[in-house]
Amino acid sequence: MNRTLQPAHPAEAVKRPGRWLALSVLVLAVLLVAVDATVLGLAAPYISEDLAPSGTQLLWIGDVYSFVIAGLLVSMGSLGDRVGRKRILLVGATAFGAVSVLNAYAHTPEVLIVARALLGVAGATLMPATLALIRNLFHDPRERSLAVGIWGAAASAGAAVGPVVGGFLLEHFWWGSVFLINLPVMAVLVVVGVRLLPESRNPDPGPWDLPSVVLSLVGMVGVVYAVKEAAAHGFAPATLAAGLLGAAALYGFVRRQLAMPVPLIDMRLFRNRGFSGAVLADLLTILGLSGLVFFLSQYLQLVQGRRPFEAGLAELPAAVGAVAAGLIAGRAARRFSVRAVVSGGLAAVGLALAVLTVVGQHTGYPLIGAALLVVGLGAGFAFTVTADVILSSVPGEQAGAASAVSETAYELGAALGIAVLGSIVTGVYRGFTGPAGTPDAAHESLGGAVEAAAGLPAPTAGALLDSARQAFVDGLALAAGVGAAVLLAAAAASWYLLRGQRLEDGVEHP
Repeated sequence: MNRTLQPAHPAEAVKRPGRWLALSVLVLAVLLVAVDATVLGLAAPYISEDLAPSGTQLLWIGDVYSFVIAGLLVSMGSLGDRVGRKRILLVGATAFGAVSVLNAYAHTPEVLIVARALLGVAGATLMPATLALIRNLFHDPRERSLAVGIWGAAASAGAAVGPVVGGFLLEHFWWGSVFLINLPVMAVLVVVGVRLLPESRNPDPGPWDLPSVVLSLVGMVGVVYAVKEAAAHGFAPATLAAGLLGAAALYGFVRRQLAMPVPLIDMRLFRNRGFSGAVLADLLTILGLSGLVFFLSQYLQLVQGRRPFEAGLAELPAAVGAVAAGLIAGRAARRFSVRAVVSGGLAAVGLALAVLTVVGQHTGYPLIGAALLVVGLGAGFAFTVTADVILSSVPGEQAGAASAVSETAYELGAALGIAVLGSIVTGVYRGFTGPAGTPDAAHESLGGAVEAAAGLPAPTAGALLDSARQAFVDGLALAAGVGAAVLLAAAAASWYLLRGQRLEDGVEHP
């Protein structure tokens, strides 16, 4: 943090007045970004009906937001360290609200794709800035652990509330309403944030290196795009070229950071076993979870016949568990150990995913709800403690860049998870045998089968839906098994990499 912005007395710096109110502003930003990341999935059928995008365009509408965020997180985190984290948060929040209007009223698929990309640019400014500001708002490590827990709980709650809010809006309004909910929240964030948030930045930042920004963006987008395309369509020449270009750009980015006197991200941070172990745990956890959660929403709606709002409510136990665990995770890590809490949380998630391998078309909700609750509890413990470890592993002036690395691991894990686990579900699903006259579109997705069945005679439609749903459930069960294996491997890796790691107890005096 810039020392010229610090209070004159250490005690004042440690117990900054209004810090908890300031945290509430940061929680608003996190909540909204998390909601926006999950709400579009429910709106996709309505967008398809209204804008009639091609299959490729629909994929870009869904993916470009995460592509851009993944590519720009490190650059935007580093920019916040340089120009001021409060400033970039408020500018990003204003842009997020304005671009949301463009998304809501997009009249062609092309406009919506561009609008989603711009929303990703704005979103990339928010997440690293919020976590970095927590690092500089709370100098008492125990208070900071609680603040990080609240921050993580908001992210988890937003991801779960997104389908609930989206389901309600889609049942009463048009699809653009899922974007307009951003406006009042961002307005409150900006107005209150101007007054409550303290400014902080790196006192000796160095230049913001544009070639590094380009290399980071090209590298992350190329790799994530190649992984998704390879999972969906195999290793076509264009997909392989995109992956190689992305890998080369990331290699160039790392080499450039190591050669720069003041890099965008200090790659030597990864020599810290606690830092690198926490980042790896986040990546593997999201990889194991994201694809399954993505397809679980379809299972609740298209297999068990729940309405969007009801399906969103059915996923709430995960958020309840994450919120509860996040609030006590720091205390638990100090009482036991960092690696015990992180590894135990990840193992619990892995076992809960293993339970989901037995789901069928008519599995009762108590089993699903209980598994989701355990998933939320385990993830809440693990993510909160790893975020605390990442923040406490770096100097305050590098908090933005370090936070961005954590968020990048999250985005990359999500992309890999949806691609890898999604390809498992899709591969098993496409092999189902339908009755005579089953259209080819029915083999592309379960949604396509439901749509195709609407135009068939009742006996044929019933047989088609039963075969398609069973194939989807079989694919989901296999993906859950793979996800469980990934989470248990992440638990074992965390036990090794986080040994000896402790959360701070002594109060910092900047």
